[in-house]
Amino acid sequence: MANPLAERRATARAKPRLDAETIIAAGLQIAARPGATAVTVRELGALLGADPTAIYRHFRSKDNLMGSLLDRLFAMSLERVTAPREQWRTRLTQLATATIDLFTEYPAIGAEAIVLSTGGPAELEIVELILDGLSVAGLEGEDIVRHYAAQSTYVLSYAAGIARGLSMREGVAAEEHGSWMGRSLAVTSASHPQINALREQLLALRDREVFFLGVDALLDAVDATVERRKR
Repeated sequence: MANPLAERRATARAKPRLDAETIIAAGLQIAARPGATAVTVRELGALLGADPTAIYRHFRSKDNLMGSLLDRLFAMSLERVTAPREQWRTRLTQLATATIDLFTEYPAIGAEAIVLSTGGPAELEIVELILDGLSVAGLEGEDIVRHYAAQSTYVLSYAAGIARGLSMREGVAAEEHGSWMGRSLAVTSASHPQINALREQLLALRDREVFFLGVDALLDAVDATVERRKR
């Protein structure tokens, strides 16, 4: 005769232990799937073998869950910043590189950075890293704040925009993936002479290339501000 208590115990042992860390790991796994556009509690429940509502015992809302997943990406990006503190430009470039790399690896999470601030420990560490880098560069006070705002807004919004684009480009021709323009240019020398003259160069631009052009320009602006203050 079957023992109901023994069966319940065996079932409980078979199910994975559900905690915040397990859920975050599963969320990363879902977000890394090709074509993933979102991380849903239904998918998490299916992957973890749990009732989807159990997710909310560990995260009070979907935004809270996505914020935790995004903060995990921030923590992963911090691990990739390896240059010494005095090499401020290299450190900020490494951070920007890690951000765009991780956002494109986990686009369903990275896209959330457009609208979501995590308030988590890794996000605060990134703020501290950028502010410290700008201080090492020679900026002070209000200049640090202004350049921090420009740097962080650009990197997050651009990387998140690329992530969002990756999750929405099903059916796009392979050669157009990563294209900055993302479309052909139906112009003539008569209608738009400048665009027409530079058509091939514009169409050759890639998202990552433009991203790093912007990062370099922002870091050059830091040097320019330092020099101007010295004068």
